[in-house]
Amino acid sequence: MPATLSDDAVREYHADGFHVARGFFDAEEIDLLKRSAKEDNELDRRSFGRADGEGGVVRLSLWNHPGDGIYGMFARCERMVRSCEKLLGDEAYHYHSKMILKDAKVGGAWAWHQDYGYWYQNGVLTPNLVSVFIAVDPCTRENGCLQVIGRSHHAGRVNHILTGEQAGADRERVEELLKRPDQFPLVYVTMEPGDAVFFHSNLLHRSDQNRSDHPRWAMICCYNAKSNDPYKDSHHPRYTPLSVVPDAAIKRAGVKRFADSGDVKWLEDARDSSAKSLLGDQNR
Repeated sequence: MPATLSDDAVREYHADGFHVARGFFDAEEIDLLKRSAKEDNELDRRSFGRADGEGGVVRLSLWNHPGDGIYGMFARCERMVRSCEKLLGDEAYHYHSKMILKDAKVGGAWAWHQDYGYWYQNGVLTPNLVSVFIAVDPCTRENGCLQVIGRSHHAGRVNHILTGEQAGADRERVEELLKRPDQFPLVYVTMEPGDAVFFHSNLLHRSDQNRSDHPRWAMICCYNAKSNDPYKDSHHPRYTPLSVVPDAAIKRAGVKRFADSGDVKWLEDARDSSAKSLLGDQNR
């Protein structure tokens, strides 16, 4: 059973903006998550699309507060939370989670963006937030794996504009970063189910459309530092203490509450306004 991230992993995260933890969840754990997600009618019903500006649509479901089912156990397990606290240097609380449903042949792309490029609008004063991308399916270049620009979090927050229905980072600045691959390398983060990549909220990342015959579903859990409590209300929560559970709770939840997401506090499409708020800023 993998432990929390090592000190070397923490140093790599701060230097490069991300760290890939291979086999962070074992085969039984990730199989429970995969079966739960793909048989969960409520998750499917709550999903909505985001046009990518390239003719494709990304489908996703979001929620703020983790419950007692399988999704909540992944987000609240000690392995995840304590690792994020090592990266944040502070108590971590759950900011939100989402399931990215990038289906075979039709799954859309994500434009280059920083998570803090969205969350800045929500009253979060510093970029001391971390996201954890958990591979549910294999993530390959063919089915649109995560791409990152290594060390780009050192460039600070980049202005974002809407591309389709997504907020994308200033393309000119992104292109200039990509012209310096020795300093800011482009990395295709290929992953197997159960791998997890921890990445900084200012790390530039994107993904291509899924043109393969294979789905690329992933769960992303995002955490904020207690000391970074937003100064105003938004659709994502202010500091809310997180009830951490033992790692073994994942398998117990999978047995007892398989495909039961009724306790999840879903975030409706109409309330997912991080990107939409940017449009208001541009029209001022």
